[in-house]
This record gives sequence, C-alpha cells and structure tokens, in this order.
Amino acid sequence: MLSEAKHLFPMRHFYVYILSSKSRVLYTGITDDIYRRTWEHKNDVHPGFTSDYKVHRLVYYETFKYVDNAIAREKSIKGWLRRKKIALIEAENPTWEDLSASWFDGKQVLRFAQDDKVFVQSEELKRSAHIPVPGLRMTYKTLQLAFDSTLATITLNRPGKRNAISYELIGDLIRALDEVNSSSARILILTGAGKAFSSGLDLDNLKALIGRTPQQNLEDSRTMVSLFRSLYEFPKITIAAVNGAAIAGGTGLALLCDFTLAVPEAKFGYTEVRIGFVPAIVSTFLLRQVGEKIARDLLLTGRIFDAAEALKLGLINEIVSPEKLLDRARELAAQLAENSPLSLFHTKRLLTDHARAELDLQIEAAIRENAGIRQSADFREGIESFLEKRKPKWTGR
Repeated sequence: MLSEAKHLFPMRHFYVYILSSKSRVLYTGITDDIYRRTWEHKNDVHPGFTSDYKVHRLVYYETFKYVDNAIAREKSIKGWLRRKKIALIEAENPTWEDLSASWFDGKQVLRFAQDDKVFVQSEELKRSAHIPVPGLRMTYKTLQLAFDSTLATITLNRPGKRNAISYELIGDLIRALDEVNSSSARILILTGAGKAFSSGLDLDNLKALIGRTPQQNLEDSRTMVSLFRSLYEFPKITIAAVNGAAIAGGTGLALLCDFTLAVPEAKFGYTEVRIGFVPAIVSTFLLRQVGEKIARDLLLTGRIFDAAEALKLGLINEIVSPEKLLDRARELAAQLAENSPLSLFHTKRLLTDHARAELDLQIEAAIRENAGIRQSADFREGIESFLEKRKPKWTGR
C-alpha cells in the first residue's frame, strides 16, 4: 500500500530558479514545476519582464521539499545585490550554460533567446524532454548528478551526441559513482538525456583509436574495464532507466545495473564484431547473465535486438512506457528503500565477492584481447568503413 500510495501521489517539490538573458539580465522566481515554468518563460506565455528582456536561459535552480522554505529562499535571493547573485550562479555554473537546453531535445526555438514567436509544444516533445530531478549538481561536463534524500540520479547528458561514450564521459561517470558511493544515497538511477540512453563509443574517440600504441591500447582497455567494474561492483543498488537506444558500450552500462527498466522503443546490441572490435570486456559479464549459447548468438552476430527480446532473455526486468519510465524507476527505488540498508549492502557484496575471482581472471584476458585486435588491419578497416559509411572489405589480418 505504501509503494502504491507513493506512485499515485508522488512527492511534490518546489524550485527557486534564476533566469538570465544573453546580456545577463537576471530574474528570480519560484515554481512547483520547473520544466513547465521554464518552457513558459522561453516561449513568452506570460508577457512581462522575462518576455520584454528575453530572460530565457535557466542558469541556476535549487530544490525544496517544503514550500515555506522555498518562499523564504526566493525572497532572500531577490533581496541580494546583483554581484551576490552572480557569485551564486558562477559557483555552480561558471560558464552560464542554459541548464534547460537538453530538456526540450534540441527543439526549443527560443533556446538562444533570439525568437519572439510562441512555440506550441507537441506531445512528442513533452514525452521526449528530459525532466529535471531534485537536487541537481552542476559539477560535470557530460552528465548531471542529482540527489533527493536517499536517491541519487545520474543522467548522461550529451543528447546532441546521443550520449555517446567519450573518454571525458568515462572520467565523469567514474567520479560521479565515487561521489554517490560516499554520499548518504542508498539507491542510484542511471538514465540518459534526450532520445538515447547511450549510442556507444564517441565518433571522435573512435577515430583517435587508429594508430595508438600497444601500451595506449592496453591503457584504454583498462579504463573501460574500470568503468564497467565500478558499475557492476557498485556497493549500492543501481537501476538503469533506459530511455532509448543502448548500443555496444551503452548496452554494457544498461545491463550491468542491478535492475534495468526500458522503454518499448529501446534497442540493444553488442555490435563490436561488425566494425572489427572484439567484445571481450562485455562478454565477461554477458556470459554470467545469459549463458554461453545466447552469448554466442548476441556477440558473434552483433545484431540489434529490441526491449521485448531483452526481456525474454532476462537481460532487462521491465518494459515501461516513456512517460512513466522515471516514475517507475523511482517507485522501484522507494520499494527497495523499505528493505534493510545493511542487508542490501551485504547481499550485494556477497554476490560481487562470489563473482570476483572468476572475473579477475577473465577480465585480464579480455583486456589483452581488446587491446590486441586494435593492431590489426581489420580493425583499421572496420573503423574507417564505419566512419565513411561504407561496407567494410575484410582481409582477415
């Protein structure tokens, strides 16, 4: 009954926010729906100060559980001198980025405060937009980390690149996992901004793989292993909310979480063999999840499979409609939070320890395979053909 009540009556939050124009005219406001209010300001739904001065960029906001606290904070900030407001913004958002830019999936016509026309929001836009979560942290370039009581949420935030995995994102994600681990949060949700969860390796990083030395290839492989093991062995409960395509390394991230929820449109695939890679690292984990026969199918064909097949194979736990995905993830988190935190910790540690010795041996071999294939002609041809969007000409060397 408790979890049902939480689902029917989700906790309400209040936001104190600061908007800025391109010339840094500032406006402070309060709302219980930061997504809707930001959209209204950007589209001049309510004529007035923000419309006249084109104050359309969300540069700062805070989250509160109690309206009285939010009202007091808004009143306090409004009474500050301009330089104090600027110091508050720049402490968290030094480049004055528009924090709401990714929420509208690139379709927001007033994103750069240059258009006076009213934009009519479509239902598709509303569904695909990234809704902000309480307690947003702004210390990472490629992701957002937010805390709400005992729940942490990491959102891969490169929607223009379909949340492709870059070396910078790997570093950010490892640091974010460390921050969550050292926090009071007990459960972590991992999701993506925009229409994709993660499309795999970033194209610029993919190009850079050609011509790297054997030692550099080993280091790259160990970096990827560090990310995957950090997630797989994370001591707190993890829930992946897969909002779209999760390909190659993106599949790895999505399926290494304790629970994986996915929208019906989600696509998965271990596509490495199609471009001359060896799926060595992910294979180590996949074998434990589905067994050898299914692993051979997925890894040797490199085929794309949908959420329905992933559910049938036991790789994901549930299929959830896009508009309910994050709500369902939070509902599951609330359900898990009712269990003993000490019991959850020790149970996860038991499962991790049981697999560790075998993983250590398999992953070391996987690192060598992953690095070794990069010296081959087929590897170079695979990358070049992929980037040039042509069929590869394999030589077997």
